[in-house]
Amino acid sequence: MAKRRKKKKSRKILILFIIIAILGFSCGAYGFSLLDKIQNTKISQSDEELGIDEDNTKSNKVINIALFGVDKRNTSERGRSDTIMIASIDKEFKKIKLTSIMRDTYVDIPGRGMDKINHAYAYGGPELAIKTINQNFDMNIRDFVTVDFFGLEKIIDVIGGVEIEVKSNEVKHINKGVKQLNKLTGTNSPQVSGPGLQKLTGRQAVSYARIRKVGNGDFERTDRQRRVLEKVLVEGLNAGVGKFPKLLNAMLPHVETSLSKSKILSLSTSTLTSGIREIDQYRIPVDGYGKGRNIKGVYYFVPETLEENIQLLDKFIYEDEKITKR
Repeated sequence: MAKRRKKKKSRKILILFIIIAILGFSCGAYGFSLLDKIQNTKISQSDEELGIDEDNTKSNKVINIALFGVDKRNTSERGRSDTIMIASIDKEFKKIKLTSIMRDTYVDIPGRGMDKINHAYAYGGPELAIKTINQNFDMNIRDFVTVDFFGLEKIIDVIGGVEIEVKSNEVKHINKGVKQLNKLTGTNSPQVSGPGLQKLTGRQAVSYARIRKVGNGDFERTDRQRRVLEKVLVEGLNAGVGKFPKLLNAMLPHVETSLSKSKILSLSTSTLTSGIREIDQYRIPVDGYGKGRNIKGVYYFVPETLEENIQLLDKFIYEDEKITKR
């Protein structure tokens, strides 16, 4: 049963952040005070600076927010956005819609030229990343939420670890990642002793999710991330109300957003009162509308045409119609 559920859930830690931290606890006085731990970063609200077309008149019943999961090797670097999602709060169809954008998607990054979309965050932070999404996919995003893997490690430790089936060819790569993080942080976290079903610590689980050189490259890496994040969601939701403050204390210092506390509260209230209870998911480029290519020795995922993918994205976000393959 658990294995069947894994494939249906994508990067659910971001759902946990949205539902619990932003759409849930912020409505209470204690939750609102905890939001002081979030790093607030102001970005431009100019249409030109954010790459929003002045003719963009898409439905005002949908609020789109960019979600970035940043894989950093230390706490001071900006990092690349290995997770890129659009969270759409859809009051018409009463859903939260999460659309993943593949990290290797070949797009035009303003001022940088053609490159992988996840490089935009490293080049110019969330503002350039938002501008890149808006210009390439005709979106109207004005705000973002970013989390990093250091926060994920702490959350996993708070919930007591996650149970993962580790393959024999993954062991050395997990331990290599643990050693690297131990060196960066000056700690001595344990390594995994061998393959099999086992409870991984936060550091072990993050190292597992970062593996890229085993199996089908970044596609399998994405599977590992989903596997870990699903476990975090399940364990977090089963932790009980008593553990939520501890979870939030571990999580929120690793959250950066352009949303103010008052805007978070307003979004929380309007979302909860609008009757939104369902979560739906999507991915761009859609299967059959893009393919992997090597360009000058570098792998990219190249959309067949951006126009087709824009149309499919619009259908999902604004018309609640989901086409998953050609």
